Amino acid sequence: MHQQTEAHSSDSWRRLRRVGEACLWLLVIGAAVVAAAYVAARLRLVVLPIALALVLATFLAPPVGWLKRRGWPDALAAITVLVAALVVLGGTLAVLVPPVVDEFADLDVGITGGVDRIQDWLAESPLPGSSDQVAAAIDRVQQRASEGFDAIAGQVVSGAFLVVEVVTGLLLAIVVLFFLLKDGDLIWDWTVGLAPPRRRGDVREIGRRMWEALGGFVRGQTLVALFDAVLIGLALAIIGVPLVLPLAVLTFFGAYVPVVGATVTGLLAVLVALVSQGSLEAVLVLAAILLVQQIEGNVLQPVVVGRAIHAHPVAILLGITAGGVLAGIVGVMVAAPLVAVSAAILAYLRERSAEP
Repeated sequence: MHQQTEAHSSDSWRRLRRVGEACLWLLVIGAAVVAAAYVAARLRLVVLPIALALVLATFLAPPVGWLKRRGWPDALAAITVLVAALVVLGGTLAVLVPPVVDEFADLDVGITGGVDRIQDWLAESPLPGSSDQVAAAIDRVQQRASEGFDAIAGQVVSGAFLVVEVVTGLLLAIVVLFFLLKDGDLIWDWTVGLAPPRRRGDVREIGRRMWEALGGFVRGQTLVALFDAVLIGLALAIIGVPLVLPLAVLTFFGAYVPVVGATVTGLLAVLVALVSQGSLEAVLVLAAILLVQQIEGNVLQPVVVGRAIHAHPVAILLGITAGGVLAGIVGVMVAAPLVAVSAAILAYLRERSAEP
């Protein structure tokens, strides 16, 4: 009996020790993540261009590789694809930006008018609360939104220095992108060589999976964004809502933020339809957006993006929320790719831990 008690006590102690070790590792990992986020925020002028270059490299690396396999020199293949991409981007901006800028003032008026109309509808509806209470509540929401925008803008530099930072970051991103396209394999081999010899195989495999996850996510999300922008733009044009092009462009870029971006741009389109056309058109726009989102969420996302990012939508939503808290708009934009890459790393570690 005494031996059984000692054995039970020893087993409980081992379990408690394992739990303590796990908690200690979680604290260490959490501290490392916080430290990395702090360093990245302080070095955003370096980190963000590198991140942008990596994302763009997932698009441009395949054509560069195709040219290299046909005997093109590395530098010539990289500069040809990079210049072609810049020309396409410049042409697209030249076509889209002027009408978007011309209609941006109308878009702002549409949003303001939509809020005013919602305020009038709530005041006249049978819902509890007087018109003064509704107006006060909407004013508080607008004030909170303004304060949040000012806080986010305050985290970044302002004025002329902001312009200098953006231009410098874009130039640095282009230079880094060129060298990634030209010497990507050499850079990666050098990076793997920094690891201990017995871990280089793991580092190389983790890097391969991270690259595949990032590329699959970015390319898949681009297809989803194009699907949303085209179909929602067609629906707005058929219903007769103005500002179709700006709303379609916003929908395209908003789709790069899963879950949150589509909701925000959809509400914006409903507001514009409400103030410019009326309640019926706003309901039709809302129905069209919900239909497109259902097709995207049940068909496109699992097939196109789900193969690249093995994470539940709740994990993506939590990652986006955490990114917004830590780094504002920039954190929201980079959260989903980070979740995709992290999911690839965790999948590999689970596979390794299951091996004998």
